[in-house]
Amino acid sequence: MKHAYLLFSLLTTLTYAQTDTVRLNTVTVSATRFVQPARLSPYQIETVSRERIAFLNQQNTADLLQQTGNVFVQRSQGGGGSPVLRGFEASRVLLVVDGIRLNNAIFRAGHLQNVLRIDPAMLERAEVLFGPGSTLYGSDALGGVLYFQTRNPDLSAGGTTFRPNAYVRAASATGERTAHVDLSIGTRRLGFLTGVTAASYGDVLQGANRSAAYPNFGKLLQYVDNASAPDQIVVNPDPNRQVGTAYQQLDLLQKVLFQPAEGIRHTLNVQYSTTGNVPRYDRLSEVTAGRPSYADWYYGPEKRLLTAYQLAVTRPTTAYDQLQVSAGYQAIEESRNSRRLGAATLKRQVENVGVWSLNADAQKQLGSHAFQYGLELTHNNVASTATRLNVKTGAITPADTRYPDGGSTLQTVALYLSDRLTISPVLNLQAGLRFTLTNLKATFRDKTFFPFPYNDIQQSPTGLAGSLGAVFTPTTASKISLLGSTGFRAPNVDDLTKVFESSPGTLIVPNPTIKPEYTYNVELSASQWLGDLLQLSGTVYHTWFENAIVVDAFTFNGASTVVYDGKDSRVLAPQNKRRAALSGYNLGATLRLGNALTVSGSVNGTTGRISDDKNTPLDHIPPTYGRASVSYRRAGVQLEAFTLFSGWKRIADYSPDGEDNGAYATPDGMPAWATANLRGSVRIGRIGSIQAACENLFDTNYRTFASGFSAPGRNFMLTLRLGK
Repeated sequence: MKHAYLLFSLLTTLTYAQTDTVRLNTVTVSATRFVQPARLSPYQIETVSRERIAFLNQQNTADLLQQTGNVFVQRSQGGGGSPVLRGFEASRVLLVVDGIRLNNAIFRAGHLQNVLRIDPAMLERAEVLFGPGSTLYGSDALGGVLYFQTRNPDLSAGGTTFRPNAYVRAASATGERTAHVDLSIGTRRLGFLTGVTAASYGDVLQGANRSAAYPNFGKLLQYVDNASAPDQIVVNPDPNRQVGTAYQQLDLLQKVLFQPAEGIRHTLNVQYSTTGNVPRYDRLSEVTAGRPSYADWYYGPEKRLLTAYQLAVTRPTTAYDQLQVSAGYQAIEESRNSRRLGAATLKRQVENVGVWSLNADAQKQLGSHAFQYGLELTHNNVASTATRLNVKTGAITPADTRYPDGGSTLQTVALYLSDRLTISPVLNLQAGLRFTLTNLKATFRDKTFFPFPYNDIQQSPTGLAGSLGAVFTPTTASKISLLGSTGFRAPNVDDLTKVFESSPGTLIVPNPTIKPEYTYNVELSASQWLGDLLQLSGTVYHTWFENAIVVDAFTFNGASTVVYDGKDSRVLAPQNKRRAALSGYNLGATLRLGNALTVSGSVNGTTGRISDDKNTPLDHIPPTYGRASVSYRRAGVQLEAFTLFSGWKRIADYSPDGEDNGAYATPDGMPAWATANLRGSVRIGRIGSIQAACENLFDTNYRTFASGFSAPGRNFMLTLRLGK
């Protein structure tokens, strides 16, 4: 088996670059908010088409992103997945769905699983814009933008069209059972699209084949049975089964499209996602004095409602050639529920966020200039409540809230302007500028649990972002681009107001004086087809990270320790204390062997260091990682053999005070790993298709860097599809 694996790796590591990602004739939406050829953009962009999404056939959107080989994903639980772009993660990466930002006032800087609440079954395309994207998208786009475009209803040239699709999928190692159905009904003017996806996941079975150096890494030897009092510690009969990773999710989508005349479209877009309880596995697996630390630690049902209206006009006027106006409202509910082993009370913290947004984007061609301009208005309202539930008596008492109990608001007003100047048929220049005004206010009403020295926190920082790029395309098979861009992130409610016991004896308190973070980036990209046989591509970049917000030692009323929840606690607070530099690269290639066979691969590397006397490692920096594949496609048959791989992350390269989670790694750090995987799809006439896959063929045990949760072991997947 070892020799077979080495042979597989040799065959598949020849190089990879997603074939629908870097071809010069593809289009992009994320780079301009309008459809444009990717060859005109100076940004590094990864695009995954609807057809590719269906073939990859992943259980959630985080897994979909990881399958590109160019996005790293951290995981803390079965229902989690936090994408990392060029060493930036969570609130420093912007999520956008159908042109509307999903980042809200309580996005935190650690690890986030919100991307899982986007249904991959209803995506038309997914795009990753790497590097600062604040010129178009404003705050939070320090490391990049994850842009998701959901499908639209199909209209008919005549009569009425009915286009149903459905699939069921089952997987062994994850215990997945998923059912999906969607239906598009369209006439010449009016279209309806309805989608429903229901999924249930069991406790994940991790790989059994471990390195001899770490024979027990990741094993769960015991867990807590809290079904009856008192809590019972149970010996796990199968230490590879990660008890406490099961969860359920339901996703709904409804779109109505009305086209009263050619060039005018009205779209009503309603999306709803909800989960059951999502256990926080990394916390549940923690051990203190040989016993589990927690009896309960779970996120309550995570609910996301998006209701949006969009007007799209492609009838040219003196002011614009294309116009898009989007108005949206989002309602988000999240909760944290925790109880230590043997404790009588369950602490329940609930956050409700309402987000109103308005976007207007216009494009106008004037001679050799392609101007784009727009505005964005957002309003976030945060309501935070907390209680303690006595699990023995059922009594409910008040508890300290995560965010100010008097409520918090966050508003932004932004204007931007960009220009693409065509110098010649082979050279264009692009420049853009964006100004953003942010206003945040939080009210501390109840001081029972903590004696805040203020009643309100308020600040109104401004942000200025810009970009300047040049794209040289000497032939239809060549592209060279140079880009300078900046990103910024204004402090949000989570940064500015949170009171949080990060660990026993350590308390994070608000700091009203923090300011926005900035990134300054320069990158060079090139792509070249050598005939129709071989494509080579690469990007190198360097990013300066300024005013970075970090949690560090602080004083409260002049004291470095306070009494919180009955015990002495060291005081910490968010502060602008960090300057850092990041450098990295992305290299890829695609080799076509005839019309049916393709060999491809990519590799990514990032380094990040804090600008201090010790050259301290920056957190969130993944090790070298990538993907390689051999694929075959002909006459309704698709086959792919591929590997995902990651290099070592040595413990010396972990951040000593960040979010790298060294406690969940080995004493030496996170070991290198590689998986061998097979998947295939066979079309059955016009009826549908059958898909089968075996992921992690050799049952390798591994964790992605910074994760407190081990990846699935050998995982057999079977999917039956009806329709397209």
